[in-house]
Amino acid sequence: MATYQVCDWKTPLAADVLLSRHYPGDGVIDFASLTRAVEATGYDRDIEVEIFNEEIWATEPLEAVRRTAAGFAAAVSPQPPRIAIVSDTSEPVRPDAVRAGAVTLHDVAREAGVSLATASRALNGSARKVADSYRERVQAAAARLGYTANLSAQATARGTSAIIALLVADIADPYFGEIASGVARGADEEGLVVTVAITERDPAREVRLVRALRGQRPRGLILAASRASKDIAPDLSAELDQFAAAGGRVVALGTGSEVVRGVAIDNRGGAAELGAALAARGYRTAVVLAAAEGVVTSDDRVAGFADGFGAGGGEIGAVLRGGFTRESGHDLMAQALAAGVAPGTVVFGISDVVAIGALSALREAGRSVGDDVALAGFDDIPTGRDVTPALTTVRIPLEEVGYQALHAATDADWEPAALRLEVLLRDSTPPRDAGA
Repeated sequence: MATYQVCDWKTPLAADVLLSRHYPGDGVIDFASLTRAVEATGYDRDIEVEIFNEEIWATEPLEAVRRTAAGFAAAVSPQPPRIAIVSDTSEPVRPDAVRAGAVTLHDVAREAGVSLATASRALNGSARKVADSYRERVQAAAARLGYTANLSAQATARGTSAIIALLVADIADPYFGEIASGVARGADEEGLVVTVAITERDPAREVRLVRALRGQRPRGLILAASRASKDIAPDLSAELDQFAAAGGRVVALGTGSEVVRGVAIDNRGGAAELGAALAARGYRTAVVLAAAEGVVTSDDRVAGFADGFGAGGGEIGAVLRGGFTRESGHDLMAQALAAGVAPGTVVFGISDVVAIGALSALREAGRSVGDDVALAGFDDIPTGRDVTPALTTVRIPLEEVGYQALHAATDADWEPAALRLEVLLRDSTPPRDAGA
C-alpha cells in the first residue's frame, strides 16, 4: 500500500500535529476524509501531499487532492486510493531494530531522525534544497544501515529510471565494446547506469528486447546494432514510438528520424578514402569480404570502397558475403583462396574483426600477408594494431561515438557533431609497383 504524508514544507512537524488534531492517530483514511482534514487545517498554498511507496516519493499540491479518488490515484500512484498519515519522529532507530529484510527509506529516516520526505530528498535528489547538516545525517544513516535505493520503485513513480539501455549486436566484438565504453563514460558523468542487451542482428529479437527494456523505463534507448535497412522495421518502429510517447528518447547509429536521434558514421565516405588510398599505393585488384547483402553498414562500406578503388584505377574481382565475425572472415578468405587469389591482390575485410579472420586463413594457406596478399580492415580496433603485420584500416572514434550517443539520449538540446574518420595505412598494405 502506498503511504502518504501531509506536511507544511516550512514547518513539517507543526503541520503533522495540526492535521492530527482533525484526524487523530495514524491510520488509513479515504481521499474524501483526507481532503476534509487538510482543508480543516486552514493551509492552502503551503501544504502538499507526498506520495511514498517505500523507496520513492513524489508531490502533489492540495488541488490534486481535491480531485476524485480515482482520478487522483491514476495521476500519482498505481496503488489503491487509500492514504496512511504518518508522523515524523526524532527518535533514532538502532540498526539491530530494523526489520528483517531489505532496509527501506523509512528505516533510514528513523535512524537519521528526519522526515521521510527529507530522507528521500537527501538521497534521491530533489529540486527542494536539503540543509547540509540533514543531508549528512541521512547519508550517514543510510551507510550504517546498508541502504540502497529501490530503482524499480523509483522508475514506477517517476515514469523513468536512471538507466540507459544499449542494444548491440555482439558484445564480444571490440567494435561494440568500444562504443559501450563511451556510453558508460558519459553515463557515469550523468549519474546513470547502463544496461546492455545483445540483438545478435536478429530483428525479431531486437523487438522483443526493446519491449522488455521499456518495462525498466530507461531514460534513453541506444540502438547500436547494424540493421538490414536504413528504415526501421514497422514492428520495431511501433515499440520505439510507444517508448518515445512515454517520455523516453531513442538514439540510433546512423540516420535519424522524427522519433529517433541519429549519430551518423560516414561508412561510405571512409571506405571510399581507403579504396582511393590503396589504389594510389599501386593495387589494381581487390577481393571484398562483406556481410550479407542488405546489412546497411556492410553495404555502405562495400559501395564506398568500390567507388574509391575504381576511381583510382582498381577493379573489384569478387565480393564474398558472410557476417561480421572472425569466423566469417576466415571462411570467406578460405573460399577466395580455393578459387584463386593472385599475388598483389588486396583483400578488404568489411571490419577489422573480419580482416583478422582472413589473416589467419592466409597464414594457414602458406600465403604471406603484405608482400604476397595485402589486407585491410575497417574500425581500428586495438587488436588490429597488435597483429603482424599491423593492419591497414579506417579509424572510427568508436568511444566518441558511444559518448555522443549517450548525450543524444540525455540532452534536450543535443546537436550532432561531425565524427572524423581517418585512413591508417600500415604494413599489411605496403606500396606496390602499379605495373606488377
